[in-house]
This record gives sequence, structure tokens and C-alpha cells, in this order.
Amino acid sequence: MASHATYDYDVLIIGAGGAGLRAAIEAAGTGVSVGLICKSLLGKAHTVMAEGGMAAAMANVDDRDNWKVHFADTMRGGQYVNNWRMAELHAKEAPERVRELEAWGAVFDRTPDGKILQRNFGGHRYPRLAHVGDRTGLELIRTLQDHTTYLGVTVHMEHTVIELILDSGRAAGVLTYDRERGRFHVFTAKAIVLATGGVGRAFKITSNSWEGTGDGHALAYRAGAALIDMEFIQFHPTGMVWPPSVRGILVTEGVRGEGGVLRNSEGRRFMFDDIPDNYKPQTASDPEEGWRYVQGDKSARRPPELLTRDHVARCIMREVKAGRGSPHGGVFLDIAWIKEKISDGEGHIKRKLPSMYHQFKELADLDITKEPMEVGPTTHYIMGGIKVDADSQESSIPGLFAAGECAAGINGANRLGGNSLSDLIVFGKRAGEYAAQFAKANAAPKVDQGAVDAAMKASLEPFDRGAAGENPYQVQFDLQDTMQALVGIVRNEAEMQEAVTKLAAFRERAARVGVDGHREFNSGWHTGIDLRNLLDVSEAIALSAIERRESRGGHFREDYPEKMPEFGTFNVAITRQPDGSMKVSRIPLKEIPAELKQVIEEQKQ
Repeated sequence: MASHATYDYDVLIIGAGGAGLRAAIEAAGTGVSVGLICKSLLGKAHTVMAEGGMAAAMANVDDRDNWKVHFADTMRGGQYVNNWRMAELHAKEAPERVRELEAWGAVFDRTPDGKILQRNFGGHRYPRLAHVGDRTGLELIRTLQDHTTYLGVTVHMEHTVIELILDSGRAAGVLTYDRERGRFHVFTAKAIVLATGGVGRAFKITSNSWEGTGDGHALAYRAGAALIDMEFIQFHPTGMVWPPSVRGILVTEGVRGEGGVLRNSEGRRFMFDDIPDNYKPQTASDPEEGWRYVQGDKSARRPPELLTRDHVARCIMREVKAGRGSPHGGVFLDIAWIKEKISDGEGHIKRKLPSMYHQFKELADLDITKEPMEVGPTTHYIMGGIKVDADSQESSIPGLFAAGECAAGINGANRLGGNSLSDLIVFGKRAGEYAAQFAKANAAPKVDQGAVDAAMKASLEPFDRGAAGENPYQVQFDLQDTMQALVGIVRNEAEMQEAVTKLAAFRERAARVGVDGHREFNSGWHTGIDLRNLLDVSEAIALSAIERRESRGGHFREDYPEKMPEFGTFNVAITRQPDGSMKVSRIPLKEIPAELKQVIEEQKQ
């Protein structure tokens, strides 16, 4: 059997994005030994692609903001199937976590009086996003990475986790391979934190980087943890659509927060045509009022371009399907028009949106200060993930914690822009804190060598089949094509059932994958290993979407286009059966306390 290196830690963090780094910092600060595994290089996590800012009710720009407004906005955005306790903790703790980053060296944009500047974003009533131009995620990672290194956390770069190993039902360790040499490594730990990000690579068009293959979701699921809300996928309304080589790359919501408007091929601001009833009281009645809002007029209401992402994405698709789209299948996002309103508009755009200016100039040969961008929906985020305890972030498996995008609860049916970055630092901190507590209170587990040997053997089987086996890239391509076409923005029963049938066939093909060459940086082998995770999360998404026979948040069914009250009382859950099949069930939502119900009702006024 193949050999492997062995490492032992009190707390093991899997994932080096915002949640993983913040968990590592918190755990290391308690004096326990901490190991950090990242799939890519340190500093290259997908968090760097979060551009617009992090939501925290600090009230630096509008003194009417507070945690209650943020909580109510988050619950309404999530269509009230959120974990209310997570939404409450997030709204209350986000300001302190942002100030903490500032103390650690994060350099935020500033108000004239020197406070952290906050910008408008979709679904947020007041300017709430602390930001660094349009590269906030990069600053977040830089700051946390520096602090992690300062605390002496051991980092294992370019390692991919193959399997989670249990000891009598408790998390005990993981088996990984390193991408450079293809060698196996076994890590044992008293507590494990999953912070592996999202599942975007299950779809053809996505803003996610190559790492987003649902690893944490699938590892936890196969180990016995429950997944919830997997039907709720966020299709960000503005991704690049042209040229084809950059399709899906994110165009930050910050463009719209700074005054960018959406137009169809007729030049009409179509978002004014469809404003949901529950948002009408807070939405501008005309373009002039919308402009005053983005300029900081407290008496104005937000423009409809800043409605929730699920709604904006569907409105864009409606325009495209009606033949009013842009030449390459999107719509136009125009920030250049603000030159009519402010002096030195070109310089203002470059200062506020430097990354967007360079992104379009370099990748599409387009100057956003002079002409509109073509944009369309792109798979961006999954609200669903591992079911965790709201306070500790522990899963149903003792010693296994999860934070960030791979954990579920805070967002419900739809995530508000900017909530993800503050989610990472609020719940990354909590996961690290409680994982360290668990490690101190429990003895070291034992890793089953038989399970390790079996996982290594299965991982090497593609080399036995060689070139005669299935092409892993083709299986991945077909899977992504199927999910995009049949379980995408607009869904129906027949197409999703077809997707489930196709996924079963893809599983059979994935079991026959073969690769040539050796184990050193063999990307075909890496793709073949990723396929198992992609198949698990794809099936969970499809089965959950079939179960939810209504439309809510990021889940829209054309055969059930209305939101149904009875479906607002539970979360759809996915668990693994003893025979390996998926079980779909419904978990009733916990009652919202009276005092928080009152907060929600007050904010509806």
C-alpha cells in the first residue's frame, strides 16, 4: 500500500479563505496547536474575489443603521427560512469583527472625518459595506494571512482533502494528497474546522475559482453530517458575458452601489418595471430619487438595481428571453452615465472601482468610464451547506465544525451582498473558539489505518485504468453542462428529474475514470478526485430543489412560481443512507423569539 506522511494537531483547519484564517487565528490565540490546509497557495483563496465590501452596521455613513436593521434586512433577504440565531449573532458581532481587522492593519476607505467608509449594496437599507475600493476581499485575506503567520500557525499549501476519517463517530483526521508530487498525507486532530467555500464549479458559468468543487459539503455529507438549503443557489446578476474566455467572472455589485444602472437593448432601465411589493416602500419611484440615494441623500430610497440578487438576476433573464438583451446574451450595466451628474466622473470611477476598470480594460478591451459593460447572471454562491449549531458552528458530528460558505443557516433562501465577508469573520471566529474548547476538553482520537488504506487505494485506481478509462475532463464538462441547463436559474420538475437521471449515469462514468502519467501535478487525476465531490453536491442540489415545490429566494420554479406559506416552515435536509443513497427530509424551523419578531415587524414599517 502507498506510504504517507503523518501530522498531528489539536485543531485542524481545512481551507485558507476568510473563515479558515479567522478560525486559525482564534484557535491559535488560545494556545492549542493549529494546522491549516489550503487547496491552493496561501493568499490565493476565492475570498480575494469578493470585491464590494463587508456588511456591518457601524452607522458611520448613516446614523439610522444598527444591528436590528441589519438583522431584519438579512431575514427578509433570506425569505425568513434563515437560522434566526445566526442572523442575530452576525448582525450584532460584525461591527466588532471589522474594527478588529482595522486594528490588525486592514486599510479601509475613509469618510471625511476619518471613519471607515461604508457603501450602498443590494438589499441593505442603509450604506453598510466597509470596503477597500473594489478589492475588499484581497485586503481581508492579506490582513488575516499576516496575523495567522504572526501567530505561528503551520500551513500546508496545495493539499487537497480526499476523505474525512472518523473514530467511533467523532471527527479524527483527514487524508490528503499534495498537488505538486501526488504524495499522501494523514492529519490527525482533536477538532476539525471545514472552511472550504462553495460549489460553483458544478455549473458551467460561474464566478468561482477552480477550487470551488464542494469539497467540505461532500466530505461532511459522506461522514454522516446533514446538509440543508442546498436548493438555494445564488446566481449573481452581474458576471461578464463577453468575450467567451471570461464569461462568468464577477462584476461587483459595488458598480451599482456607486450609481451604475441596468439597461436593456432599448436603453430602458427595466428594473423599474418589476419591484416586489415587500420592497416598494424602500425603493425609489424614479431615476432621480435613485441617484440621490447613491449620493447619500437620507430622504431618498434605493434604486431598483440594488434590490436582492435573486430578483435582479431573474429580471435580467426576462429581458434576454424577451429579445431585449445585449448582443452577447446579457444586458448593459452603465456606470459611465454618472459623468452627466458629477465633475471628473472618469476619475471618480477609476478611484472607486479600480479593479473593475482594469478587469474590463485588460480582459474585454472596454473602458467602463466611456461605455457600458455587458453583464449576465453567473453562479456565485450557495446558501446551503453543512447544518451547524448557531453559536458554536459544530456539526452533528462531534469535533467537526464548519464556517463560511460551506456552512448553512445565516442566509436562508438568499444572501445579501456583503454579508458573506462579515459572515466569514464572525463565524470563522466562533468556529475557531469552540473548536479549541473541544480540543482542550477531549483526548486525541485514533485514526483507522484501514480506512486510510482503503481511501488511498481508491484514489489511485484511475492510474490502473489509464487511457482506456473515461476522460475526467469530459465527465466534468458534461456534469456542468447538465446542471447549468437543467438545475439553473429557472427550474421545473421534468428537467430536474432528467438531471437526477443524468447524474446517476455520470457517477457510473466517474467510477471508470482513467488517467495517464505519474502522480506529480497530474491535473487529470485531480479532476477525477474532485468529481466525487461535485457529484455529491450536484445531486443534493437537484433533489432539494425537487422537494421545494415553490419559488423562494434563489430557488425559482416555473411550475410553482409562487411562494407558498407552508414551505416557509422548514429547511430541506439531505443525509446519507447506509446504502450510500441520499435521503431527503424536512427539518422544522425553530420559532423566532417574540423580541426578534418585533424587530422584524418594526423594520417593515
